[in-house]
Formats: sequence, structure tokens, C-alpha cells
Amino acid sequence: MTDSLKIALPNKGRLSNKIFTLLDEAGLNLDNRDERCLKLTTKDNKFELIFVRAADIPNFLDSKVADIGFTGYDITVEKEIEVDIVKTFDFDKCNMVVAVKEEDNINDVNELKQSLRVATSFPNIAKKYFKKIGKDAKISNIAGAVEITPSLGFSDCIVDITSSGTTLKSNRLKVIDKILSSSTVLCARKDLEPEKQLKLRSLIRAIDSVLDAKKKKYLMVHIPKDKIEDVKNFLPGLSSPTVIPLHNNEDKVVIHVVVDEDKIYDAIDNLKKIGGEGILILSVDQMVK
Repeated sequence: MTDSLKIALPNKGRLSNKIFTLLDEAGLNLDNRDERCLKLTTKDNKFELIFVRAADIPNFLDSKVADIGFTGYDITVEKEIEVDIVKTFDFDKCNMVVAVKEEDNINDVNELKQSLRVATSFPNIAKKYFKKIGKDAKISNIAGAVEITPSLGFSDCIVDITSSGTTLKSNRLKVIDKILSSSTVLCARKDLEPEKQLKLRSLIRAIDSVLDAKKKKYLMVHIPKDKIEDVKNFLPGLSSPTVIPLHNNEDKVVIHVVVDEDKIYDAIDNLKKIGGEGILILSVDQMVK
């Protein structure tokens, strides 16, 4: 029997809850987690979840305490630890930016002083960035509330993560450059054993099936038999709709089809126009291509 696949997750926050729910929906059959519990094994013993700080996940992979982990792409870059990024997600998107006080009237990084003070929670990324653009930067590693440092006279600019830009604006800061884009990634440690690579591929397939299903709806409807070709024109489904005869009714059939969620109401309107009845719309838990 092979060892369980050890998965590192953020120990708290919105991302932690989102990933935990995603794994449960992907079929890991997780019990409700007590937030004080920092280690959890699935009922089939195939997976072991380890809850740690998101910023520490690359370190846990590097030390082989964990096999795979969910964290931000920005963190993997900052840590400078070699990991394999096996999947990029489209949630928790953000940008790492350089920002200055609005009142400084600086619109470009080239307008910054040659020697300047920089506050950031990403010292490695900031150091490389300012070296690349030829600035002599004194980097101060700040754990939080980086946005307040320019107004306190502690820094000339900051390097920080932003999504909506609201926090920057509320602190009267403006972006003068973007260093990188980031979102949640699933990364694996180097030299993952073949048996665990198989488990990882199965896990990614299950996760993809859940994410794909969230964008779809399963639709069933009774339509006149002579309208099947009309339905195929606006409900092609994954390949083509499933058509099932109705018992004791030669004039109508049942159509089963998977529809993009954002097209479901147009589909209903079109079905009504051709005599569709008994329309049933269901959520899709997983969809394996």
C-alpha cells in the first residue's frame, strides 16, 4: 500500500475554506473540520491534509513534509523555492504592484529617486525588481499594513498585492507599475514518486470535473418529436442532446442536455417557443470529459 498523498492547505481564511470545499466536492469525503485541527486524513486514507500558513507551503514542499500544496503564485515566486506548478486556478486573482502617494505626482518608476526606501511583504521580489530597473532600494520587510508606510514617512513607495485597488485608494496611493499577476496555484514538490504522481493526476481530474460542472446546468424537457432538429441548433450539449421516447406518447420525446449556465434562460425561451413542456433544471456535481 502506498503512502497517502500529503496536501498542504492554508490554515485559515477565505482561500482555505474554498479549497477545503473544492476537495470535498471532488470526492475526498472530508468530515467537517474544526479550525483548531491542523491535520486531517480522508476516510480511505488516500489523502492527508495539513493546514499551515499559505506563505510557508513552499517550505513544507521543499522539506518533503507535504507532497502538494495550494497557495498563491506570488508566494511561490517570493520564496524562491523550486516547485512544479501543476495547475493554475482563476480565483483569488491579484496583481503585485509598485505604488506611491498620490500627492507625490509620480507616474512612472523611472521618476522615482535613485536611492529610495521600499516597504513590502515580498522583499525578494522587490529586491530583484529594483535591481532590474537600476534603483538603489533599501527594502524593509513589513508583515502587514504596508499601505500606511508612505503616509507615515517610513517609505517612498511600496510593493504589495492588490485585487480591486480599494485599499490603495483609501490610503491615497496610486499604482505606477505592475510587477506580476497572481492567482491560486496547485504546486507539487520536485521528484514526486510515481505512485503519488498517479494520485495527483487523479485528484486534478476530479477537481477539474467539479470546476467544469459549476459552469453547467443539466436540462430535461418534453418537446414535440418533429422539433428535435430545431433543438439541436440551439442546444448542442457536449456533443448532441440525448433523446428518449415517452411511454404511450409517439408525438413527444424527452431531451436531456448539459447547457452552459449563462445560456440557460435563452435555452428555456427557445424551448418554450417550440412547445417545450415540463422543463427541469438540475445542478451538475461533476463532469468528466
